[in-house]
Amino acid sequence: MFPTHGSLQIGRNTVKDVHNYGTMDLTHVIKKSSNVGVSMMSLKMPPSYFWGIYHQLGFGVSAKTDFPGEASGVVKDYKKWSEFDRAILSFGYGLNGSALQLARAYTALADDGLLHSVSLLKREEDNEAVRVFSAKTAKSVRKMMETVLMKDGTAYEARVDGYTAAGKTGTVKKASGSHGYAEKKYFSVFAGMAPATDPRLIIVVMIDEPSAGKYYGGLVSAPVFSKVMAGALRIMEVAPDQEETMPLLLTRMTP
Repeated sequence: MFPTHGSLQIGRNTVKDVHNYGTMDLTHVIKKSSNVGVSMMSLKMPPSYFWGIYHQLGFGVSAKTDFPGEASGVVKDYKKWSEFDRAILSFGYGLNGSALQLARAYTALADDGLLHSVSLLKREEDNEAVRVFSAKTAKSVRKMMETVLMKDGTAYEARVDGYTAAGKTGTVKKASGSHGYAEKKYFSVFAGMAPATDPRLIIVVMIDEPSAGKYYGGLVSAPVFSKVMAGALRIMEVAPDQEETMPLLLTRMTP
């Protein structure tokens, strides 16, 4: 359990949540996107172990697409981390990564612990997949991420009619050179997969500086995920996996 209480003081710095969620278990930390909760969790991990997870998932290393302009991103050496660095790394600050790297990392959750290599060409199977999590761990995290799309989660707008889906929101202030982070410039992110029971697709929506007044990933990027995922699953003729809407959707899909 994590006694979040809205904020966490780390030296001279403070990690804050949008609301005081009180004491939460890990599922609710993910569901509510609690910065304080994930900070508490990361501070319990040895820095080398925490860095190793990022590295194994492909952050800070090339995805080896051989595509011009591909960037490896940056994850600072754990030997140089402060306690505050460890905290903010847990919710997306202090590192630099791409949407492609995030999508690749999600393959480890979607395929029961197997991290897949990236290809820009269609292929039948991936002979370079490596295990980074146990199947049990991947399935457990995927189940927790389904709660993010519940009505009281941070990405209700990401739900896909007829299908279970799992994902995570992200709202990150943009880096501003050597001046830290810009006050009113954001990346709004939603990364998810569907059907959550047997994932076929992973979609990452990353919007740079949303300008229509909203900037939270659950309000800006989640609706895009919902529409794109719904259309893609139907084009691929993936059968719905939510029983309450399955008969109607199967009727629509039948020629």
